[in-house]
Amino acid sequence: MSKEKSFNDQLWDFFCSLKLAIITLILLATTSIIGTVIEQNKSPQEYMQNYGMSESTYKALDALQIFDMYHSYWFLSLMGLFAVNLICCSIKRLPRIIKIVREPILVADDGLFRTFSNKGEVVTEGTLESVRDKVVALLGKKFASPVVTEEDGKIYLFSQKGALSRFGVYVTHSSILIIFLGAMIGNIWGYKAYINIVEGQSISEVWPRAGKEPIPIGFELRCDNFDVSYYEGGSRPKDFISDLVVLENGKEILKKTIEVNDPLTYKGLTFYQSSYGPAGDPVYQFRVKHRETGETVTVRGQQGKRLNLPGGAALTPLGYAESYQSFGPAAQIKIGTGSPFIVFKNYPQFDEKRGGAYSIGLVDVQQSYYTGLQVAKDPGVWVVWLGCLLIVLGSCSAFFFSHRRIWVSIQQLDKGIGVKYGGNAHRNQPAFALYFDELKKDFDDTLSS
Repeated sequence: MSKEKSFNDQLWDFFCSLKLAIITLILLATTSIIGTVIEQNKSPQEYMQNYGMSESTYKALDALQIFDMYHSYWFLSLMGLFAVNLICCSIKRLPRIIKIVREPILVADDGLFRTFSNKGEVVTEGTLESVRDKVVALLGKKFASPVVTEEDGKIYLFSQKGALSRFGVYVTHSSILIIFLGAMIGNIWGYKAYINIVEGQSISEVWPRAGKEPIPIGFELRCDNFDVSYYEGGSRPKDFISDLVVLENGKEILKKTIEVNDPLTYKGLTFYQSSYGPAGDPVYQFRVKHRETGETVTVRGQQGKRLNLPGGAALTPLGYAESYQSFGPAAQIKIGTGSPFIVFKNYPQFDEKRGGAYSIGLVDVQQSYYTGLQVAKDPGVWVVWLGCLLIVLGSCSAFFFSHRRIWVSIQQLDKGIGVKYGGNAHRNQPAFALYFDELKKDFDDTLSS
């Protein structure tokens, strides 16, 4: 009659269960999909507007921490449960592996040889010592130097390669735990934020995604210049860059021009080029010729403002395009209450054909921009990178190497010296079988000579 397990034994079996590992992985994958589909750490207004949810629905989902799930108690609990499961499985199986590596079976009896699918026998002439020396030399050359044991008038040899590959799976397990640790460090002590810096201005704090209180960064970051280039014949941006300067106590410490995928990193903070936009109304400059008097003047002013012209009329700038239908920079304007029309910077004589009291050419448009930066602080990133390195090493060890062992028994028979040999590998059996076939030929050639 089997003995009923205690509660502690049942609890231990639960945490060592493969079923628990599979279920936990499925739950982590499913919830990660939710976190990918639903944008995280947005404002309540954005969620209700973008997803068409009511305020009560938002509050219910927010109570479940759906909008900040990677910091939620239930997601961290799932990660913790998977980590405990991984640790328990490793602890349960590791002692047996350590014993196999540190205390191998040096003497192979007939029962062990019967378990081998790869084995062979040879009967040869000579003495036990001479045959032993031949086999030792053969294994040392073709495989690995063996351990020699003499017992009951027989000689036993044991040789192994790749014993440490058995620990590859545990290196992989450890790497997963290290990656989890790095992710938790980043979640607890790191953050992601956004900032907008107008050209010529600086900031000393950033705003987290959730829109809570600003976070001081411990230094100033200034944007000296922002530049955007467009694809030819349109207003679609081709590239945008920002000239950033790091200042501490009013002194410039670091300068860098950043663009998409080429960020600035300083004191654990990384600033990525994310977006841009106009800061305030642009300032226009026009050259205006009064046809009746021939007087030419230059007028300057902001968009939407009336600019006085000779003869008592007024010009109003309405809008600006960096590249208008392949003609380059252009501005839309109107004079008095007349209909709007277009003037070009690269074609100052274009407006001559329009007629009217004035001929107008666009001289320049000065538009200040702000640069939108995404700010990331992740103190656990190097821990994650260490875990990634270990998972590659552990996986390579686990999948591309195997623990191969060969046993040899040498004894005196009536008709000569009997040599029995066999071996196995804990992984990739077909490859070992091919190798063992070649080794059998070497045994036959060496001992028959």
